[in-house]
Amino acid sequence: MTMDELIAKASTYLDEKDIELIKKAYEYAKKAHAGQLRKSGEPYITHPVEVAGILVNLKMDVTTIMSGFLHDVVEDTPVTLDDVRNEFGDNVAMLVDGVTKLRHFEYSSKEDQQAENHRKMFVAMARDLRCVIVKLADRLHNMRTLKYMTKEKQIQKANETMEIFAPLANRLGISAIKWELEDISLRYLNPQQYYKIVNLMKQKREEREAYIAQVVEDLKKYVKSVHIKAEISGRPKHIYSIYRKMVNQHKQFNEIYDLFAVRIIVESIKDCYAILGIIHTHWKPMPGRFKDYIAMPKANMYQSLHTTVIGPKGDPLEVQVRTEEMHDVAEYGIAAHWAYKEGKTKNINNKFEDKLTWFREILEYQKETDDAREFMESLKMDLFSDTVFVFTPKGDVIELPVGSVPIDFAYRIHTEIGNKTVGARVNGKMVPLDYKLKTGDIVEVVTSKHSYGPSRDWLKIAKSSAVKNKIRQWFKRQERQENVAKGREMIEKELRNQGASLKDNLTDEKIVAVVKKYNFSHENELFAAVGYNGIPARQVVNRLTEDDSAQKDQEQQQDTGAPTQELKPMPSRRKTSLGIQVKGVDNLLVRLARCCNPVPGDQIVGYVTRGRGVTVHRKDCPNIQNEEKQRLMEVEWENNESKAKEYNVDIEIQAYDRSGLLNDVLKCVADTHTPINGINGRTDKNKVASISMTIAITNIDHLHRVVDRIKRIPDIYSVRRVMQ
Repeated sequence: MTMDELIAKASTYLDEKDIELIKKAYEYAKKAHAGQLRKSGEPYITHPVEVAGILVNLKMDVTTIMSGFLHDVVEDTPVTLDDVRNEFGDNVAMLVDGVTKLRHFEYSSKEDQQAENHRKMFVAMARDLRCVIVKLADRLHNMRTLKYMTKEKQIQKANETMEIFAPLANRLGISAIKWELEDISLRYLNPQQYYKIVNLMKQKREEREAYIAQVVEDLKKYVKSVHIKAEISGRPKHIYSIYRKMVNQHKQFNEIYDLFAVRIIVESIKDCYAILGIIHTHWKPMPGRFKDYIAMPKANMYQSLHTTVIGPKGDPLEVQVRTEEMHDVAEYGIAAHWAYKEGKTKNINNKFEDKLTWFREILEYQKETDDAREFMESLKMDLFSDTVFVFTPKGDVIELPVGSVPIDFAYRIHTEIGNKTVGARVNGKMVPLDYKLKTGDIVEVVTSKHSYGPSRDWLKIAKSSAVKNKIRQWFKRQERQENVAKGREMIEKELRNQGASLKDNLTDEKIVAVVKKYNFSHENELFAAVGYNGIPARQVVNRLTEDDSAQKDQEQQQDTGAPTQELKPMPSRRKTSLGIQVKGVDNLLVRLARCCNPVPGDQIVGYVTRGRGVTVHRKDCPNIQNEEKQRLMEVEWENNESKAKEYNVDIEIQAYDRSGLLNDVLKCVADTHTPINGINGRTDKNKVASISMTIAITNIDHLHRVVDRIKRIPDIYSVRRVMQ
C-alpha cells in the first residue's frame, strides 16, 4: 500500500484533523529511518507504511495508526521513547513502548529473551489492547516479506507465528489477520503440503465457482420469497484450515466437507434463524454438523450459525448465517472495539468488556511468576487451547479450556466458591473432582463452610493455570499467616530472654520504626520475615530495645554522679580478644557494634555504655553521629592482628533477576574462601533482585576483594556494604 492509498482509505472514516496527525507520524518515521534498508533492499519506511495500512484496513483509530508508523523508531533509530512522548503524547508512546523489544539486559539464551519480549507485550496489553493489534500488523507484514530471510529464520518466525501470533489473533477474533498468518506459516513449515493443496484448489476452481454461483442464485430465490433482505456470497477457503482438517480427520482433499461454502449476512438475529429454516427446508442437513454460535458465542466473541447440508448436486455444502454486526466482529474481532461506525461501537464495546475476563486472569498470573518461559507456556495452555461450554444450574454458559474439571468451574464462578468446594454434581449425578467436563454438561458445585480449603492435589488435576495460581495463592496466604504468628512469637521469646518488657517494647510506635528501618510496608511483613528466618529475631529485638538501653545508661550515670568524662585514662592501651586497642579503664568490656559491623581497616570509635562496656562503631555509623561527645572514646585496631580472626559484614547486591543468578553469587564468594553466615533475597515486579548477605572477612582489603569479584558477575548492578 502506498502512502496515497493509505490516506485515501483512512479519509473514508477519519476527519481532516486525524489525517494531518497521520501525515505527521509518517514524516517523523521517514526522517528517523532515513538511510535504513529492509532485507529486500527497499527503504525501511515501506515497512511502517504497510503496518499502518493494515491498521487502516481494520479501521483502527488515529492513535493506533500513528503507532503503526512509529513502532520501530525507538528500537531501530536514535529516537528515544521520551522523544516520541514529547512529539505525539503519552498514548502513542505507551503503544510504541509495548511493541519495542527488550534489549537492555543480557539473557542466558535467545529463547529467554524472546519469552520476556512476549511477556512484555502481554503486560502492555493490560494497559491498552491496541498494543497487540499493532504487533499483529507488524508480524503480518514481516511474514509477507519472509522470503527475503534465511531458511533458518523463515522456519523460526513461522513456528513462532503459529505458536503465538496466529492463536492470539484467533482469540482476539481478528480472523482477517489470523488466516493469512496461518497460510503463510504453512508455506514455510510444510511447503510440500501447502503447494499440493494450492494446486488441487486451482484444478477445481472453475467447477467450484460454477457450483457456488448456482447455489447463490437458488438461495437468493428462496430468500426473496419470504421477503428477507440478505447479502449472499461464496466464502473463500483458507489453505491452512483445509490442511488441518486433512491431518486431524485423516481425510483426502476431496473428502473435506466445506470446500464448498456460502455466507449469508442478514439484518437481525430473527432473520438468521428464519434463513436457517429455509435452508433446511430445501436441502437436507447432515447430522451433527449444525452449530449455533449465536446462542453460545466462541471465546473470541465470534457469532454465527453453521450448518452443512447436501447441496443441489449431492455434495456437502457449508452455510454460515450471521448479522452484519456479527460479521464485523468475526472479521475484525477486538479491532471492532475502536470501529468508527455510529450506532454499533457501544454494543461491540460492551461485548468485549464482558468477554475479556480470561485475559485479566492471565495477567494476574504473570504477576506471580518471574519465569517468562513458564508464563508463556501457561499462556499457550489457557489462551490458545480449545474450549468446552458448560452450564450452571440456572442456565448460564461458562467457557472453560478442554480438559477442565469441576474445580476449574468452581473457581471460574468465584474464588471463594473454589476454596470451599467439597464435591460436584454433573447432570444431576455426583462425580469426582477430576471428572473431565464436556460441552453441554450442567455443573453444580457442592460447598461447605467447614471446608479446610483446597488440597495440594488440586494443582495436579486443575486444567487452567489461572485456577492453579488461585490455589497457590491460598496456600501462600496460609503459610504467610503461620509465619506472621511464628515471627511474633519468636520476637516475644527473645524479649523475655533479654529481660525486656513486652508491654514497653512491642508498642505500635516502636514496631513502625523498625518496619521503616527494614523497608517493609506493613508490620506483618516484618513478623513473616522473622518467621521464615529471613531476619534474626535478636536483630529485631535489638532495634526495639536500643532506645531503652541508651536511656538506662544515661539514668544510671546520673544516679551514680559519675559522668563518663571523669574516667581517668590509663597510661597504657588495653588489648582485647577482638584485636582492638582502647584508651580507657582497666578491665573494660569491649564489643563490636552490630549496626555497622566494623572490620580491621575501618576508622573506628568507641562508645561508652553503662553495664556493657565500650561498643566499637565505624566513625561514619549514623547511630553515633548525634551522641554526646563525652561518651566517645579513642580506639584503634592492633597493628599485629591475627589473620585468622573473622568479622561479620553485611553486603547488599542489586542485580537483574535471571535463572542461576544466586548460584553464580554463591560460587563467586566460595571461590574467595569467604564463609557465608547468612543470606536472604527477593525480586520486585521489575525483575530486580536484591540479595542481602552476611560474610565473614578478616579485614577491609579482604572485603574489597570479595566485592570486586561479585561485581564481575553478569547482570550485577551494584554491590554495597550496608548498616543495620
